[in-house]
Amino acid sequence: MSWGKMEEIKLETTLNREKVGASFLEEVEKWSGEKLSLCYQCLKCTAGCPTAPNMDIRPNSIIRMIQMGKKQEVLESSAIWFCVYCQTCGTRCPNEIHIGVLMDALREMAMEEGVHAKEKNIHLFHEAFIQSVRRGGRAHEVTMLMDYVLRSRDLMKGSLIPGVKLFLKGKFPLIPSFVKGRGEIKRIFEKCKK
Repeated sequence: MSWGKMEEIKLETTLNREKVGASFLEEVEKWSGEKLSLCYQCLKCTAGCPTAPNMDIRPNSIIRMIQMGKKQEVLESSAIWFCVYCQTCGTRCPNEIHIGVLMDALREMAMEEGVHAKEKNIHLFHEAFIQSVRRGGRAHEVTMLMDYVLRSRDLMKGSLIPGVKLFLKGKFPLIPSFVKGRGEIKRIFEKCKK
């Protein structure tokens, strides 16, 4: 290569659905209801994501990997478990792709296929959270954490002192408050099971 001559580099900017795993993309789009094929990698989702620095794969890369059919890598990633559904990504996305909805669908797909995250017990925490919402319509931190500790046998020693301080300040009520319409929530969970 000489400095006086420019080389033409061809970059494939569109997805050839025959070459890549279109079936995984279509499966995820069906599960999540999000049109991931519209993503053109502007990176606004990753730039605004508060948990992206802790993820093994950034949100925009998760979408690209889905587009490329990398099912196993996506379902095994810790990124799908680190999303806190803050909706920053969806409000920033020019194509209104809500990654929180996507990550939730990917977690459900991973659990259905028996794929566990690399992080020890993160799926147990997720199950404890879902169970807490199922019971009362919202998360009750005390019972959720007790459920998690019983399932995982992880005493979360590093979280004990901050947790006690928050409890003493009244941030963690002992008795859960329930939302109105718990029967409706129960029906939603039953419908989702089908």
